[in-house]
Amino acid sequence: MEERKVVSIEDRIPKLKQTRRKKANRRLILYLTILFLLIATVIYLQSPLSNVRHIVVDGEYHVSEEEIQELAGVTTSTNYWRVDEEEMKQQIESHQEITFASIDRSFPNTVRIEVNEAERIGYIKKDGSFHAILEDGSRLEGQTALPGGDAPILVGFTKETYLKEISQELKELPSSVSSLISEIHWDPRDGNPYQILLYMNDGFQVQASIRSFSEKMPAYPSIVSQLDEEAEGIIHIDVGAYFEEIPESEEAGEEPAEGESEESTEEPVEGEGAVEGEEEGTTDEET
Repeated sequence: MEERKVVSIEDRIPKLKQTRRKKANRRLILYLTILFLLIATVIYLQSPLSNVRHIVVDGEYHVSEEEIQELAGVTTSTNYWRVDEEEMKQQIESHQEITFASIDRSFPNTVRIEVNEAERIGYIKKDGSFHAILEDGSRLEGQTALPGGDAPILVGFTKETYLKEISQELKELPSSVSSLISEIHWDPRDGNPYQILLYMNDGFQVQASIRSFSEKMPAYPSIVSQLDEEAEGIIHIDVGAYFEEIPESEEAGEEPAEGESEESTEEPVEGEGAVEGEEEGTTDEET
């Protein structure tokens, strides 16, 4: 029978005390660490170290970066952890020209703001100043001395109904075509209140209808490519598609002598919306 080694309680007491002391020290270190972290967190939150340092704005064009930051209410004095993305989003989207805004925080101290602006589809002149017209047909309150060249000038649109309709048509028009337009004049006629006259940057004029404008106007570059570079006249795309050359007497601003007749040559062109059966070389004579 094996003999068991018997350890007296007097020998075990020092070891127990040492183990308990180690546990107590570890617990104390843990508590001190937690306390230190809490104090450091409070100091960090109350100090400028927790403020926003970088504000990045993307997507702005007409609305300035400073104005967007002011709408958002965020500065380098704003606490990073107190940034309310949803509230900032609503404040920025309250601007008439901004259709969408998104807010993103990047640790440790960067706030990124991305916006989408409403497209400016034209400028209208009122009381000597130009007002931008947005894609929904609304007019900006702010005034500008001269248009920015990013959209055509709308002339004579005194009725909001027609202004909104041409705004919608311009919105659907490809930017590659709308950039070719200098001015759009509302030119209603008896039986056709939707007639408009366009002045193009290349010197041509275009007679069209508001209601079919976005459908037929994309064919303009193709129509112009078929014409002589030195030709001057009106391209009709409201009914069919043909070119009416302006007589030289009209270009020079001279009236024809008595007994002479004015002639304007209408030249059919191939393009979208051309009328079938239209003969080449059609000549209209006016006496």
